[in-house]
Amino acid sequence: MNEEAHAPDAVNEAIAGELALLDPAVRASRSEAVRLLDPEFVEIGASGRRYTYEHMLAWLPEHAGSAADGPHYDPSGITGIVLAPGLVQLRYETDFAGRRARRTSLWRKRDEETGWRMFYHQGTVVPPDIE
Repeated sequence: MNEEAHAPDAVNEAIAGELALLDPAVRASRSEAVRLLDPEFVEIGASGRRYTYEHMLAWLPEHAGSAADGPHYDPSGITGIVLAPGLVQLRYETDFAGRRARRTSLWRKRDEETGWRMFYHQGTVVPPDIE
């Protein structure tokens, strides 16, 4: 079976990982974040700040959206595409307490043992006057 036949599975697995990383219980768990973030992970936040893997593991449990009883990220319009074997790009929007952001992530699968992990993420705030 060729790689193209596995494309929907790859996209669906990346989406499942993305949704897990938006879940407060997963965000608050270092072991879950380690499972879902690639060791070479980098994020460019909406602020323009660059976050590395180690920084994200330390920061994520304390960051907004990680408390079960607090505000959470509400994703919408998630789409994905296989860019190459083992590499999926996701695009979507989130609403977090009235703050909209457009997001993109790259998910990489190096092998069956580690599975799909987020390799790169970027969020861009959407001003209120933009559709």
